[in-house]
Amino acid sequence: MAKQPMLKFVNIERDMPEKRPPDLRREDFKEIYAEYADAKAKEQAARCSQCGVPYCQSHCPLHNNIPDWLRLTAEGRLQEAYELSQATNTFPEICGRICPQDRLCEGNCVIEQSGHGTVTIGSVEKYITDTAWEEGWVKPIKPAAERTESVGIIGAGPGGLAAADVLRRQGVQVTVYDRYDRAGGLLTYGIPGFKLEKDVVMRRNEQLEQGGVTFKLNCNVGEDISFEAIREAHDAVIIATGVYKSRDLQAPGVGAQGLVRAIDFLTVSNKKSFGDDVPAFDDGSLNADGKRVVVIGGGDTAMDCVRTSVRQGATSVKCLYRRDRANMPGSQREVQNAEEEGVVFEWLSAPKGFTGDPISGVMVQKMRLGAPDATGRQAPEVIDGADYVEDADLVIMALGFEAEDLPTLWDCPDLPVNRWGTIKAEYVSGRTEADGVYAVGDIVRGASLVVWAIKDGRDCAEAILEGFNAAASVAAE
Repeated sequence: MAKQPMLKFVNIERDMPEKRPPDLRREDFKEIYAEYADAKAKEQAARCSQCGVPYCQSHCPLHNNIPDWLRLTAEGRLQEAYELSQATNTFPEICGRICPQDRLCEGNCVIEQSGHGTVTIGSVEKYITDTAWEEGWVKPIKPAAERTESVGIIGAGPGGLAAADVLRRQGVQVTVYDRYDRAGGLLTYGIPGFKLEKDVVMRRNEQLEQGGVTFKLNCNVGEDISFEAIREAHDAVIIATGVYKSRDLQAPGVGAQGLVRAIDFLTVSNKKSFGDDVPAFDDGSLNADGKRVVVIGGGDTAMDCVRTSVRQGATSVKCLYRRDRANMPGSQREVQNAEEEGVVFEWLSAPKGFTGDPISGVMVQKMRLGAPDATGRQAPEVIDGADYVEDADLVIMALGFEAEDLPTLWDCPDLPVNRWGTIKAEYVSGRTEADGVYAVGDIVRGASLVVWAIKDGRDCAEAILEGFNAAASVAAE
């Protein structure tokens, strides 16, 4: 009888890939986690309990068949594991790196709840697909037959690229329009290299381009081309712009030199990592080198900003968040990484205003958690008389993102949006009230996770294909 390859969680402990020492990783933008060796990946995959009702799978937005590809990995059938992983996820190597597994698949692992430590799902997922690229198992996109239908996709982020992949594999003619000079959206310019090295994103962009997807970059809809022109050029249009409008503070001193938006800070840093000429970095306005940095916010974008500041050579980095550690929205794993790298967190602290121009400090008011609000979350309350000034040369606002006013920017008043400015679209299909117009990702959901954008893009592409096929069947009758 064959030896049972799974259920090893009782005698094998959870073991993450080795993490580079903080003093080394502060010096560069390389990813901080090493790859698993083959034996270690098999060992950790073998800890899966093969649940009859796999909570890891049900809590993954893509419903990845996690137990099966863990079993295949443990059995050494790595190419089959990759093919199964790729069947439900357009970018598994990206999700393996940046998904908040502690809140999704790993956070709902049954053996974690029984006290044995979760299976390291994300690290195994990353290992499977990185190996697939190295071994040549990732095949070029080659549709069995070309189709005449054409789809225009506005936005080259994860939602738009996932839709492009699904449509192109079925022979649909796909054109992606994006305002930036490289495709990838926040994967390219928002997320730092220490979480997602850029060659990982670029090789997916190349795969899509070599597979026949047309990219029109440096193309700002509403300026370089009209939304109506895109609609006229294609049988369907997918809006996948994401949400890029930064939330602002209303406080004394706003507008001072040295008070910057997180998206600008991260974009400039990533452009510099590509080797681009970036005047805003070189002149010091968006560069933390030698500065006392304060980041305002408690989400993953704030974590990206504090850790980027460390690597740029800031003399000190502090993060202000108005709630406590247990109530912050960002990944606890990222907070731990930031603390290891020297970031100081000032919990229950909120900005009241700013001093100096150029900026010299943040006026901070201390908070406490009061009664729960309607959602059950405790609302922060100001503690009278506990204000102080935190010295700062650079203050980065990471307060979240909102939708841009697309109906105005695109001169399309009929584009259906809600009171938050996000587009009204059907659940799953992404279909809007505008004929032939779909929307996916953050521009529908509001600021959310990459994995949700991938799901939306895939689901929308399938809905469009169903519509094309139905129309073709009617025409053939």
